[in-house]
Amino acid sequence: MSDLPNCPKCQSTYTYEDRDLFVCPECGNEWAAGETAEEEGLKINDANGNPLADGDTVTVIKDLKVKGSSLVVKVGTKVKNIRLVEGDHDIDCKIDGIGPMKLKSEFVKKA
Repeated sequence: MSDLPNCPKCQSTYTYEDRDLFVCPECGNEWAAGETAEEEGLKINDANGNPLADGDTVTVIKDLKVKGSSLVVKVGTKVKNIRLVEGDHDIDCKIDGIGPMKLKSEFVKKA
């Protein structure tokens, strides 16, 4: 039997070693030998490089047009209680007067 660790993302037992990384063929996850699932969380930074976390309050640093409408999120708009998600638009939030939307972390700064 193999002494390779299970995948920390999907718990698959079919992992293999590729140079200095472990690879899971089922979900495509790659991790270093000493890395654990706790260390693997989302690491998202604002425009100034400050780390963001769920529940933070951020401020918009650029006018952002809302796709599909004539609304604009103005510079200085505070967004409370953000949620971090994976993807291109990595902040899920609700903006007063506009509603739920996704933002890119490069257009906000931590308040």
